[in-house]
Amino acid sequence: MKEKLTVSDSKKLFHEKFPFVIPGLYKRIVDEMLVELNLLNHQNEFKQDYLFCVGLTETFKELMKGYQPQKHLDLLFESLCSSSNFEANEINEISQKSQKEFKDKTSKDILKLLTEKSNSKLYPSRILNLGVYILISNSQDFKEEKESGTNKIIYDIFGKLSLSTNKAEKDIGIYKASISKMEQAKELIEELRIKDKKQEHNK
Repeated sequence: MKEKLTVSDSKKLFHEKFPFVIPGLYKRIVDEMLVELNLLNHQNEFKQDYLFCVGLTETFKELMKGYQPQKHLDLLFESLCSSSNFEANEINEISQKSQKEFKDKTSKDILKLLTEKSNSKLYPSRILNLGVYILISNSQDFKEEKESGTNKIIYDIFGKLSLSTNKAEKDIGIYKASISKMEQAKELIEELRIKDKKQEHNK
C-alpha cells in the first residue's frame, strides 16, 4: 500500500527532486498538477488507467510548450509524478502505446475502442476527461468538423462512457482557455524582450 502524502509533503519532495527555479508563467500549472496528483493518490477508487496516462502526459506537453531550458522537462515531469507516488516512465509508456492504438481512427472507431477498453467503471477526474478529449480530437473526422459537430461527438462519447458531459465540457473549456492564455502571455513576453533589446541597442 502506498503511503498517503499530504500536499505539503508532495511539494517538499518535488522541490528536492527538482531543485531549479520554475519560470512564473509555468509555476501555477506545475502547482495545480501537483495538487491534483496528490488528491488522486488519496482516492481509493482511483485507478491509473490508460486515459489518465494520456491526459497527464499530453496536457503536460501542451501546457509546458516553450519552457526553457527544455532539457529540464523530463526531470520536471518525473519529479511531478514521483512526488505523488506515480511512476513517470510507466505513465509515458502506457500513454504512447494507447495513442498508437487510437491513431488514424474515426470518432466512431474511437468510441468503439473506448467502450471495449473501459470495461470497469471509470474514475472521473479532470486528467481523465482531458485524456478522452485528446484521443477524440486526434480522430480523422473530428478535425474536419465545425465546432457544433465536434461538441456533438464529445457529448456522445462522454455520455456513452457514463462520464458527466457537463464536467467534461467545463474541463475542456478551461484547458483550451489555459492554452490560449499561455500563448498570449508568451507572445507578450517575446514582444517585451524585443522592445528591451531595441532600447538597449538605441542607448
